[in-house]
Order: sequence, then C-alpha cells, then structure tokens
Amino acid sequence: YYNWQTGKSEKCILCFPRLESGQAPACFHSCVGRIRYLGVLLYDADMIDDTAGKSDNELVDAHRDMIMDPNDPKVITAARTNGIHDDVIKSAQKSPVYKYVKEWGIALPPHIEYRTMPMLFYVPPMVPVLASFDKDTDTVKNMAEGIFPDFDQARIPMQFLANLLSAGNESHVRYALKKEMAVRHYRRALTVGDIGMEAAQKMLVEADCTAEEAEEIYKLTSLCTFQDRFVIPPAHREEAIQMTRDPLEYKQAVGFGFREEPKRGA
Repeated sequence: YYNWQTGKSEKCILCFPRLESGQAPACFHSCVGRIRYLGVLLYDADMIDDTAGKSDNELVDAHRDMIMDPNDPKVITAARTNGIHDDVIKSAQKSPVYKYVKEWGIALPPHIEYRTMPMLFYVPPMVPVLASFDKDTDTVKNMAEGIFPDFDQARIPMQFLANLLSAGNESHVRYALKKEMAVRHYRRALTVGDIGMEAAQKMLVEADCTAEEAEEIYKLTSLCTFQDRFVIPPAHREEAIQMTRDPLEYKQAVGFGFREEPKRGA
C-alpha cells in the first residue's frame, strides 16, 4: 500500500507486532468477504531441498508432503524436541489452513514453480461462465447452461489458473474446482431441493468427497467465526535470539528468530 506519511510504497509485514501478541493482522478485520484464514503449519525442513528439486508436475504434491500431521505422536515429539511450544502444536491441530491444504486438497500455492516454497495458499475461484450478447434478441446468452455450468467454460481459462496456482498442472485445479462444485450441489440439494440428493451424492463420490467432508467445507467456508479463521498463538519473544542482542550491532542480521546464528561466508 502507499504510506501517505512516509511518501513510500510499503509491503505487507503480516502485522508481526500484532501477531506477536496473539492478535490477527489488520487485513483480517478489514476483509468484508471474510476470505482470509491464518493458521499454523508444521513442516519438515529437511525435505526442502528434495522438494525444490522435483519437476513442475510433482511440485504441489511434494510441497504438501512437507507439511506434517500435527496429530501424529511422532510429529508432536519432534516438534517439542525442536523447541516448539505446546500452544503452537495445539494451534496447528486446529489450523484451518491445514484443512484446506492437506485434508481437503482444495488450496494451492501461487507460482510454486519458482521454488520459493510459499506457505501461502489460494482456493481456486468458481467464476462466471463466458457469455455473449445477442443483438437480434437484445439478450445475454451463456455459453454453458444449467444451475452450475461446466467450469471449463469459465471466464478465467483453466490453463491460466493452473499456471498461477499449480505450476501449469491442471489436474490439481480441476480436483479443487470439482470438489467445490460437488459441495455446492450437495448444499443446493439440502436447502433448495431443485437438485436430487442422489445426483448430489454421486457428484460427491466423483469429487473424492464425503457428505461429512462437504459439511465441514461448507461450515468453515460460509459459516465460520473469527476464531475459526484465525488460529495462531502469541509469539514467544522471550526465547528469540534477538532479545539477547544489541539491536544496533545486529541490525543487518536476517531476523528470522533462529535459536542459533546462521553461518555466513565460504
């Protein structure tokens, strides 16, 4: 955003002073659509090099494989051994991001082909279909018909979304959109009734989704509270290495909060 006080354009710092005290970033409060979620992800740092070496088609799956199950006893033990507090582990177990990325597989990392291993994810949008204006009848005609038309006829081309979110691999985007569409059909069958429940359940099966999972996705997407969307504990600044240093002497340091100083040079 443009800072009118400093006269400079500034990048997002994820409101780290707020996060350190357990508060949500300002954008979480200002987002009227409630589309932002923040949660803890535990990952295996030893897998980064191997993951970055994968081909573009393998990147999304390899990236997900880095993310550990926070309910796995072995993962919990390893996290505690590495100095991760129990409140962080508990937050990881309730993380909405973990559900979207790991459990449901409908959130994807942007431009992962650059191998930056982003822990930022987007749910592919279900956008309107292409349409044309008929001058003779003075009407707008959709290129696809039906209550929920085929997303292959969407205004955003499938390949564009794949290039943006899955290194050009369309299968991941199709999987996410198919599951989103199945949840819509299922909820429409429940609440409106103009879609048969048998057809909706068949679509859930084809989308690798159960009725229970569809309800979870619906609730966390449409009926979520602020506490459901923002699940992160206060930072333990008292244990950060920066607290033991002279801030002016180490002003040029990386500042990632590692317990040991990174080695530099050859």
